[in-house]
Amino acid sequence: MFRAVPDFKRKTGRGKDFLTFLIKKSDFGLYCGKNGLGYHIQFFPDLSRAIFRKAMKTRQPIKSQPDIQNIEQPKKPALPELAVFILFAFMITLFGLIMLYSTSFVMQGSSYFTKQLMWMFIGLAGGAVAVAIGSKRLSDWSPAMLFVLGLLLIWALFCKPINGARRWIQVAGMTLQPSELGKVVITLFLAKFLASHTRALESEPFRKVLLPTGLCVGPIILLVLAGEDLGTTVLLGTLYLLMLFVAGMRLRYILPFAVILPPLTVLVIREFDAMRWKRLTVFLDAEAWKMTSGYQLWNSLLALGSGGWTGVGFTESRLKLMYLPENHTDFILSIVGEELGFVTLLTVIVAYLILVYVGLRISVKARTRQGMLIAFGMSIFIGMQALINIGVITAAFPTKGMPAPMISYGGSNLLACLLAAACVASVAIDSAIPDYPDKLLAWAGKRLHFGHSSEPEGMEQSS
Repeated sequence: MFRAVPDFKRKTGRGKDFLTFLIKKSDFGLYCGKNGLGYHIQFFPDLSRAIFRKAMKTRQPIKSQPDIQNIEQPKKPALPELAVFILFAFMITLFGLIMLYSTSFVMQGSSYFTKQLMWMFIGLAGGAVAVAIGSKRLSDWSPAMLFVLGLLLIWALFCKPINGARRWIQVAGMTLQPSELGKVVITLFLAKFLASHTRALESEPFRKVLLPTGLCVGPIILLVLAGEDLGTTVLLGTLYLLMLFVAGMRLRYILPFAVILPPLTVLVIREFDAMRWKRLTVFLDAEAWKMTSGYQLWNSLLALGSGGWTGVGFTESRLKLMYLPENHTDFILSIVGEELGFVTLLTVIVAYLILVYVGLRISVKARTRQGMLIAFGMSIFIGMQALINIGVITAAFPTKGMPAPMISYGGSNLLACLLAAACVASVAIDSAIPDYPDKLLAWAGKRLHFGHSSEPEGMEQSS
């Protein structure tokens, strides 16, 4: 983006501009002119680069406010997108509860369903608090959140492993997976940092952006990897690079990581972890390993294939009867395909696509750069998580633990997704009501008479 900077050269003659403008590189557009009451300043976030380059080349000033208004029209509030986003988030969550009941009732009764329902209410309450506080303020608090997240991940490394992984901690009788919340916290942190270092992205991207963010986010990603969670590690690393790119970092700083790290990771796993390597490569020929390391994936494919177009019927799955492991968590969409068929599974995929698309639309309409990055990061991590999960159950990707967002059983996953949705909703509300949390707080304070003296107005307090 570019900014028009006043040169403050006076012009003579009636009807001519009071100020002329020079064009300089910056992060927003500025119009400054004289009206009857004084100086009038407006900001235009998306001024055309081509027009400004031409102005720089010809040294022609921007002469009037109407000229700028012809270039940039004010953004419309994202309220229609907000309504669609909330609707689809609610529909996907409700569908997940219904399918969890079908998947787990035969073997576990209503236990999983009740726990997931409890986590849904916790997530909704947390989301309401997040909306009331505002995504910007949450993002401003993210450095402290990142520090607490690091402590939780270290704590998880010393807890009892579950299925060979140290990802969970016990809190008040409930199991919490810090790496799930890490997706939200890292997004908030990067949005805050990148929005406040816009000029550094152009002038000193490595020293002032890439290095400090890497030193803050890198240890968190390494702690997630140390907890035997390769899938979330890949997701967080990809999210980090995508947010750098969207913020404006040049590709020559991002591509080395995208080109070098994946083959290096594959090489290290192949040479030093034979069991993990076998599990990662079994998707290439699941049938050949269907009785050993490919057992779970092969039964997932059988479930999808036996469902056909319309499925075998709700609650009628056979593969969930101790044939398909983790059928209520990472492979719940396989049961969806078996019971309700390919048509319903395709509908779920379309619902995810609409949710992510609308989230990105909200990002485009965000009032601030920080809000844009928050909405983008939250939408993208939900989309990537859904993509990885669907790729795993269909043998398109290596088998890795990655729950289906808002559908799979797991309180931490549901909580993280609902908090992410709340942050996106906050950005949309802010586009219609700027700084609404402050106005909400002022309204609440007035209603509750915060800070008001009980004495009548005009009465002076004695010293």
